Amino acid sequence: MACRLAYACALGAATVLADCGGDGTWSAGSASGGDSGASGASDGTTGSSGSPSGSSGSAGSSGGSGVDASSSSGGGSSGSSTSSGTSSSSGAGGDGGLIGNSVYVSPAGSDHNPGTAASPVQTLQKAQQIVRSSNANMAADITVTLADGYYRMDSPLTLDASDSGSNGHKVIWTAAAGAHPALMGSKQITGWSQVAGSNDIWVAPGPTGIKTRQLYVDGVRATRATGNVPTAATLAGWTDPSGGFPSEVEFVYTGGWGGWTEGRIPVASVSNGTINMVQPCWDNSTKRGNNNVGPGSVGSPTRAENAYQLLDAPGEWYLDVTSSKFYYIPLAGQNLATLDVEAPVLEALVTGGGTSATPLHDLAFQGLQFSYATWMGPSGPNGFSEVQANYLVWGAGDPTAGNAEYVWYQIPANVSLTYAQNIEFTGDAFVHLGGAGLALGDGAQNCVVQGNVVTDTAGSGIELGNVDMRTATGNDQTIGNTLEDNRVSGIAVEYHGGIGIDVGYAAHSTITHNQIDHTPYTGLSIGWGGWPDKQGKPGLTNYSQNNEISYNLIFNVMQTLNDGGGIYTSGQTSAVHSYATGEVVKGNVVHDLKGFIWGLYDDNGSDWVTVTGNAFWNPSGSQSPWGYCHNNYYPGEGGGLDNILVQGNYWQGSPTLMGPGAGTAPDAHCQLSNNTTISGAADAPAAIVSAAGLEAAYQSLLQWAQVPPPPVP
Repeated sequence: MACRLAYACALGAATVLADCGGDGTWSAGSASGGDSGASGASDGTTGSSGSPSGSSGSAGSSGGSGVDASSSSGGGSSGSSTSSGTSSSSGAGGDGGLIGNSVYVSPAGSDHNPGTAASPVQTLQKAQQIVRSSNANMAADITVTLADGYYRMDSPLTLDASDSGSNGHKVIWTAAAGAHPALMGSKQITGWSQVAGSNDIWVAPGPTGIKTRQLYVDGVRATRATGNVPTAATLAGWTDPSGGFPSEVEFVYTGGWGGWTEGRIPVASVSNGTINMVQPCWDNSTKRGNNNVGPGSVGSPTRAENAYQLLDAPGEWYLDVTSSKFYYIPLAGQNLATLDVEAPVLEALVTGGGTSATPLHDLAFQGLQFSYATWMGPSGPNGFSEVQANYLVWGAGDPTAGNAEYVWYQIPANVSLTYAQNIEFTGDAFVHLGGAGLALGDGAQNCVVQGNVVTDTAGSGIELGNVDMRTATGNDQTIGNTLEDNRVSGIAVEYHGGIGIDVGYAAHSTITHNQIDHTPYTGLSIGWGGWPDKQGKPGLTNYSQNNEISYNLIFNVMQTLNDGGGIYTSGQTSAVHSYATGEVVKGNVVHDLKGFIWGLYDDNGSDWVTVTGNAFWNPSGSQSPWGYCHNNYYPGEGGGLDNILVQGNYWQGSPTLMGPGAGTAPDAHCQLSNNTTISGAADAPAAIVSAAGLEAAYQSLLQWAQVPPPPVP
């Protein structure tokens, strides 16, 4: 049975993203103590290394579920904890082995220590080394307990099969009782001074050769310098403060290959009055041919980013990569001498996995905050040539394929595992990240992601599976995973085509009781590869089957892009062509879409889908609550429309019964019955509304607070 653990709020002098009035709208405020669930009374904000020592009523001990923790006191006075809920034995230690079943880690520790509660190690890698010496024949769980504080990582925690549990026991990486450890992949930027001759621009040196796409000031993502697209003549005259041509200017293409996309293409040079774009990104963006997914060539750029000449508004920043100097225009009231400024440099915080033959297995991560990582891919020759949902055309030689099966590239997450079985992420936070938040990719099996907060990611929030192994079998499949009771909000803040929760090819998945809100594009997407029906061909064969999307609360999505929905499905969903093994979308509540098209969106090739007992209101830019059944080209299914049952739903507006590539529903295959038109939220059945979204034990996630920024020396 998977551990159920709610994340305790980081209380005290923290910035809180609060759910005001119960409508899920984020607003900033000062935390003043919890009131129920996993949180408790706040009694301080400093620990042994100037870190937040958490609150009483922590998320529970490392060995128990702790959903409704009450009053264990916050730790942090010595930079370690003895109340992790695991056993430990006393005695002399050394650099080599595990003592008892516990390893203790603290930012104030030393990797020359034995890793006891009294003498913790300092780095995750040293803790990993100790675990590897003792996990081959486990008689109980091994717990790696992280004290309060900021763990500045010089390299990712890279896992493989040798990091696994054994004999049915797990290796558990967990926060100490009352602690809120933050794993960080950034460098703190200090030494700010005003630029000579400028009234508002400040400058500070970074580490030599630093590369990043993000900057955070006082725990808030700053805006990379942006503005209007320059002419070739104007761009040719731009220079960095260090004197050279700005080497990483990007053009952004909102809606570039259709309303659901937003691409980024770096500038290579300017010559003879022509702006030259980098390769292969330019060819990948302009020579896609008849790819079934969208236009063959990108449209016109909508804005430019990342040049000193674009630095003109408070809250914007720029990095001169030649001099490694950061430039920033402070917001009103900001004093850079006292504020934490973080420049993420690592592209992964936790990464790796096993292989098909030897998967990583039986690990858990509990109560940790993963923060401040970047992803440099879009700054390279591939740029960001988006197809849909943060899947990209990547590498050379692919765009002329003329079909819907490129070598798709899924943008990476900053916490990412493949070939991983029986892995748990519970009570964690994924925040201030430069890629996607969390990815469980190919070969992820029987994993649980529950009670987490995902916010302020550059790309998608949670990625499950991928779209590169559609005929996978055995350990290569993504199967039997559960994403439950997670709060995913304010994601895809840079790569706006990102999804709150994105599921590629997967089977026996349960996506339930999540709250997804405030996203620029689709809230929840599942499936891939249905587009060949545009050419009268069946969707791409894949192993997807028995996936359930149930009781999720999704609102204020489609805030920037178009042609998406609250819940979006595509492609084949049943391996044996029956509703018994097909996809089920039930009991979800979706409301307040800004962009179009549908609240519940069954796109190309969606087949053997049951849509039942859902509620939808406030369509705003949405055309209708549901749409639509496409023509069916799957062999042996008798033609007509795709097999979709739409029944017992409550929605505002009228469903879409036909569209491009489709006849008129209903027919013998696409059936609508017992659906009820409502005028708004008040008419939605209370039983459906109350059952959707976070369950009672996880409502405290709505008052989650990030760990306060590190102190400035």
